[in-house]
Amino acid sequence: MKIIRYEDPHGTRSWAQLAEGRYLRLEGEFPHFTPTDEEVVPTAFLAPVNPPAIYCIGLNYRAHADEQGAKLPPHPIVFMKAPTALQHPGGPILLPRGLRSDQVDFECELAVVIGKEGKNIPEVEAMDYVAGYTAANDVSARDWQKNGGGRQWVRGKTFDTFCPLGPCLVTLDEFADPHAVGLRTFVNGEKLQDSNTSDLIFSVPQLIAFLSGSTTLLPGTVILTGTPSGVGLAREPARWLAPGDEVTIEIDGIGRLTNPVLEESV
Repeated sequence: MKIIRYEDPHGTRSWAQLAEGRYLRLEGEFPHFTPTDEEVVPTAFLAPVNPPAIYCIGLNYRAHADEQGAKLPPHPIVFMKAPTALQHPGGPILLPRGLRSDQVDFECELAVVIGKEGKNIPEVEAMDYVAGYTAANDVSARDWQKNGGGRQWVRGKTFDTFCPLGPCLVTLDEFADPHAVGLRTFVNGEKLQDSNTSDLIFSVPQLIAFLSGSTTLLPGTVILTGTPSGVGLAREPARWLAPGDEVTIEIDGIGRLTNPVLEESV
């Protein structure tokens, strides 16, 4: 099933199933839905989940580690984004101006959405805790990530609008293997990232087991599984996002997540 979250003409926010080009209302609340035959007309599309936590994994593609000149990590490299970094499909990525960054980068990522509470989850049971998958853009202010964060990545990763998610949540019945999926980034129509999740270092079950170790994962938690090679930082010359750009993340089986780039108003 492909699930969207939307806003209707009355400002009510709810979920619907995308089925053959129609949006059919879903009864219930995430992640427990009952399909209906009632067609709805969204006036705005929202991120398919409102996460209580956003976990992110760094250097989780072999080719990306190579372009960074980094050794393969022995354990997943974990950082977090605040829930306030969430952005909806079509919403703008805002280049920070209050705390200015001139090195804002794009990163296409497959995102895993947790469907039920779990702690110390064994790898062999990990997929039982997955509600589905969506596309994410791990927008990153590289200057703050590398030089202004006290050797921590969070400052450069968690500005407002730095986590676009969407356009839909695809459940496991339509997305059986997360480890053989093509994903790409386009900026102004130019393809800058083009890879496959077969290049992942740590698998989805490995990530869930690691992140849930002595730690409770709540329903709606989002896990960004890492970005492949081709990021702006690694290009010659570096390719930073600029006002007027348009970024599209495309993942096979999920769709296209597109966001314009604007400057923050201060």
